[in-house]
Amino acid sequence: MADPAAMIRLSDISRSFQVGDETVRALVGLDEDIRAGEHVAIMGPSGSGKSTLLNILGCLDQPTTGSYFLNGQEVAHLNDSELTNVRRHEIGFVFQFFHLVHRLTAAENVELPMIFAGVPRGERRQRVAQALEAVGLTSRARHLPDQLSGGERQRVALARATIMQPEILLADEPTGNLDSKSGRVVLDLLDQMNEQGLTLVVVTHDPKVAQRADRVLVLVDGRIERRVDPGQMGDILALLTEEDSA
Repeated sequence: MADPAAMIRLSDISRSFQVGDETVRALVGLDEDIRAGEHVAIMGPSGSGKSTLLNILGCLDQPTTGSYFLNGQEVAHLNDSELTNVRRHEIGFVFQFFHLVHRLTAAENVELPMIFAGVPRGERRQRVAQALEAVGLTSRARHLPDQLSGGERQRVALARATIMQPEILLADEPTGNLDSKSGRVVLDLLDQMNEQGLTLVVVTHDPKVAQRADRVLVLVDGRIERRVDPGQMGDILALLTEEDSA
């Protein structure tokens, strides 16, 4: 039964791609609700549809069939301007490879979404200072990305992703390129933001990352194979090992 309080509702979502003469079914018949403030991890073997699902959740892609409702509104009914507005104000993105603009300082990278949104300059500066302070990078504000460590770059990316105060943060392998210490710092920041009410959806291969979530969705061949409590990590690892060796 659908959850009437769901912020995100997926109803029979499928996504297919044509590759030559072959139709590749990346997602098949997904039904899922995510409540406001939840922390959900998505796991699965390579090619299971994790990134495709994240792109649909982020309004970067549309399902081939099915319906995606965001705050009660069907995304397919939004025009290009409305979709841009959703991506700009309601959803933040953090990626494995940071995607910072290398010629801009940390502060300028964080400021960028507000420039596109037309936020006044004085307000931009104040919010950038607050965002960098929140991720512990006030002293690195004028540094270029190449002058920052991987963990610092990811924290800049996190500040940029949340500078517009989105309701949802989508993170694709946010610790994939980080050492364990830097990864823990980033995960602790994500946990803090989630505790403050941010809805968090994280794609990960790392069981230690998934264990921090409220619940885990395991994708296999484009389907939700299992919904698992993070405390049952052994069951998830057994399932993923089985699929990768198949």
